[in-house]
Amino acid sequence: MNLMKWNQQPMLSDIFDDLERRFYSPFRNDGFIPAANIKENEKSFDIEIAVPGMKKEDFKINLENNVLTISSEKEEEKNEEKKNYTRKEFVYGSFSRSFTLPKIVETEQINAVYENGILNIQLPKKEEAKVSKEIAIA
Repeated sequence: MNLMKWNQQPMLSDIFDDLERRFYSPFRNDGFIPAANIKENEKSFDIEIAVPGMKKEDFKINLENNVLTISSEKEEEKNEEKKNYTRKEFVYGSFSRSFTLPKIVETEQINAVYENGILNIQLPKKEEAKVSKEIAIA
């Protein structure tokens, strides 16, 4: 939250902005792009993207010209009817994230799993890239 001067109360909008940052939705009108963790090991590159509250059907993963694109577009409507009122909320949003893959990725073997709010994409390395050798110091 912003630094405040003595006796200055935070504005309600500041409190809600802070709450939104803590409990974010992947779909907001501010152009949200989910963060990605990229890890490399001997056999693969692994991408983890945190996108809670979604289903695996919400994602599209495309590979074109060695560029992997992960995207999602969601449209949701919530309708609540009570005796004295009706409340209707619409949520629309989308994101797209692209990664240029190194030539050592075996593109035919890419695997993706969505579990517990995390989209995991495994990018296996080609066999020739996995070869390691010991180098003697002269």
